[in-house]
Amino acid sequence: MSSPDAWTDPDRLRRYRDRVLTERRRLRAAFTDPDAHQRRVLADLLEYNSRTAYGQRHGFDRIRTLEDYRSAVPLQTYADLEPYIERAAAGEPDVLTADRPAVFFTSSGSTGAHKKIPVTPRFMRTTFFPFYYAAWAPLIEHVPEVLAHPAAVLNLKHDPVAAPPTTASGRPHVGASQVDFGATFGEPLSAEPGTGASWATLPVPVAAGDHTEKMYLRLRLAAEHDVRCVIGINPAMVAALPYQLRLWWPRILKEIHDGTLGGLPHGSPNPARAAELEQLAGRHGTVRPAHVWPRMRALFCWTTAVASLYMPRLREEFGTHVTVLPAPVAASEGPVAVPLDRHPTAGSLVVTASVYEFADADEDLAPDTATLRPHELEAGRDYHVVFSHVGGLYRYAVGDVVRVVDHQDGVPRLEYAGRAVRSDHAGERLRDAQVIRALSAALSATGLELRNAACRVPSGPRPAYTFALAPLTPWSPEESERFTGLLDQALARESSGYRAARADGRLAAPALLLLDPEAFQRDWQDRVDSGIRPTQVKDRLFRQDPGQWSRLTGRTPA
Repeated sequence: MSSPDAWTDPDRLRRYRDRVLTERRRLRAAFTDPDAHQRRVLADLLEYNSRTAYGQRHGFDRIRTLEDYRSAVPLQTYADLEPYIERAAAGEPDVLTADRPAVFFTSSGSTGAHKKIPVTPRFMRTTFFPFYYAAWAPLIEHVPEVLAHPAAVLNLKHDPVAAPPTTASGRPHVGASQVDFGATFGEPLSAEPGTGASWATLPVPVAAGDHTEKMYLRLRLAAEHDVRCVIGINPAMVAALPYQLRLWWPRILKEIHDGTLGGLPHGSPNPARAAELEQLAGRHGTVRPAHVWPRMRALFCWTTAVASLYMPRLREEFGTHVTVLPAPVAASEGPVAVPLDRHPTAGSLVVTASVYEFADADEDLAPDTATLRPHELEAGRDYHVVFSHVGGLYRYAVGDVVRVVDHQDGVPRLEYAGRAVRSDHAGERLRDAQVIRALSAALSATGLELRNAACRVPSGPRPAYTFALAPLTPWSPEESERFTGLLDQALARESSGYRAARADGRLAAPALLLLDPEAFQRDWQDRVDSGIRPTQVKDRLFRQDPGQWSRLTGRTPA
């Protein structure tokens, strides 16, 4: 965490900017010989962790090449490593790593269970921090106003906790956004933009787990300041902000006018700002972030997968001149790619962080699945991501799919394409990325626009996909019918399994269920209201659970 004073100290700001740009420069320099850096990462993790229980079992001390490593260590998922991780979480030393985990990151799997991702000092120093600093370079370089004052950034993901949950050995078990990297890992410069704002650590008490009230209080405080950038990482959080502004607008105005925060005295009454905001709402009818913060310059979040369907119009909620800078392709388990310029979707592979392998996304991963090295990837193709790093994850299939945009400076540039899970009810084997591309193609062909989308397949003798869509503006029956037909065709182009299932009648034609424009935002807010941390409430395309579908659509599935 950081104090407001830290973000006004000229020397601290200079050192922070220098560190960010230096790490980007070092990463770009590594692209001159990416293979050499991949060999170094492998050699380091093998040597450092060779005497661990895992290293001894897999003969790390005898491995010399990537081919040796592939032969000795199978592809694996969290479930395969979980017994080792639980031993480490209980306090046993030298299980996966030579240094003990200082913290365990949470990560919600497809079942919703919270994983325990071991995070060691060595991992942070060699794998995480270089990538982490470089990720802020495009923002710092092109939107320098974010460093102008502590309140210039509304960081939605920042979520400090006073009493974090712990593992059996007493180590914190929290999200990455809840860890004080400065105190835990000796990195005082690591505090993100926005963490010095007055709302970063709330000045009034909030009940543990009341994430909704935390979000309200931060938004109420930010409404009195000149915010230039919103950091969300998870785009669903950014998409929720305009909805929350309208939802809480009367309460925000009253508290600004009265000088209260959560009903408690805070600062001075500000009737002038309240009147200004009230006039804006009266003039425009629907209040938007662009009205509250007219000098907004940038959004920082993921821009691909489901977000690609709604991001262009969402950006306009914050201002037509606002730039959307993509967040890194990464998971709690480790980094994959980081944008080093203003490309709207893709980042360069972080060749200094992990040993990376890839497999065709249409294949089912198995322990012996053949993998590709980074230079073997083809532009325009989707791949499973497998990585290994010194933090104790070895040939780990993270469950994400990336798409290769191009190769630049000797390394592939990748964008997040979606989760690796498939929807398969009649042999169609559809992935997130395929459905999103099909939706995008049908939208483009009809000129229609969405706020969000989800789908499910009701049970029955001849299943069919039902798409719940929140149109930006109302669709006519003719438009809906044409869209459905084009979507069906696009899905057939994307997936041979879908094409075959439709051709032989195993799968019926898709159907549309048009929702009101705010249906997805209400659903997102309801889940946060239930106690789920906002960073973990993400866009989900496939929603097969009947209860979830009913809550989203307002009806019980057949």
